[in-house]
Amino acid sequence: MRIPDPLERHPIQGWHGTAYLRAVVNDPRIEVGDFSYYDDSRGPEHFAARCVRYHFDFVGDRLIIGRFVAIAQGAQFIMNGANHPMGGFSTFPFGTMGFVPGEPHGEEGDPPRGDTIIGNDVWIGREAVIMPGIRIGDGAIIGAHAVVARDVAPYAIVVGNPARETRRRFDSATIEALLEIRWWDWPVEQIMRHVAAIRGTDLATLRKAAREIGG
Repeated sequence: MRIPDPLERHPIQGWHGTAYLRAVVNDPRIEVGDFSYYDDSRGPEHFAARCVRYHFDFVGDRLIIGRFVAIAQGAQFIMNGANHPMGGFSTFPFGTMGFVPGEPHGEEGDPPRGDTIIGNDVWIGREAVIMPGIRIGDGAIIGAHAVVARDVAPYAIVVGNPARETRRRFDSATIEALLEIRWWDWPVEQIMRHVAAIRGTDLATLRKAAREIGG
């Protein structure tokens, strides 16, 4: 049995538009969990340059992506470097553009909103936009072209601009159980063995699989 490799550049045979992000991202400011992938017909290896915007060293924020995250073409992660000053009459970055000699970069905008954190088993649709400092919970779905400006709860579905939650994928008890089971943390061999339970809808079967591996 062949075990999937999270460092494999192109996991889909015959298609180079999908890549596991760990194989193509080498920026220490971007942390990616195993088996999270980006799909882009223009070349998924350009994820950091095309999708992670305004990610400046002097700001110091990180993009943290969990395991088994699916990211569609053109998704945008707007980092804290995009912030402009909003407390005065003008939002123009005078210091950054050289109008205020000696003023360090990154001192003009609103205070950074922290790291952007994407949970596990999240699906991010085509050209969705994630604003700075957002936290997206495990199992959430972000609709295509959604603009996410507030945190997203686990297993929520959000769509639109600004993104609004339309519903939760499961009832509260099921969500609580899934967050406790955390199948994405299982050893790869056990995930492969129990794929039917993971992508099924029988919670008892998934709980049984978790007990078998001590999860």
